[in-house]
Amino acid sequence: MPNTDAAQKDLAIIGWREWISLPGLVIPCIKAKIDTGARTSALHAYFVEPYYKNKVPYVRFGIHPHQGDSETAIICDAKVLEERKVTDSGGHIENRFVIETIITIGDLSRKVEITLTNRDTMKFRMLLGRTALNNLFCVNPATSYLFGKPHTQ
Repeated sequence: MPNTDAAQKDLAIIGWREWISLPGLVIPCIKAKIDTGARTSALHAYFVEPYYKNKVPYVRFGIHPHQGDSETAIICDAKVLEERKVTDSGGHIENRFVIETIITIGDLSRKVEITLTNRDTMKFRMLLGRTALNNLFCVNPATSYLFGKPHTQ
């Protein structure tokens, strides 16, 4: 039987939901559900516009960072890593743009891949999938918001 204590001793404990910032996308604060059942992370985008910059694919997209608030909007711009078919929890397959950006939880930061999809009907504007958690975080499903809300400027 593996020694899980040794494997987990250097991992930061996070709750099943946490406040996250995405500084590369200029998103100071967004509530995310930590979803170990999802391989890739997903970010709400109410519109997505692909374009090219110097023959490199980019995407411009808008998010409403707070559930129930369609007035507050942040327009983001990111290089496209790829387009990927993603199966959601309902079994529906969707073609999504994949970007890469830094996420910050507390004082811990990591570069992660994120797919863009409309999450208007979902409770959380972002899902943090298991590849983003790997070798950095361990989830305690009995807790929430262990790192508090990021300080916004």
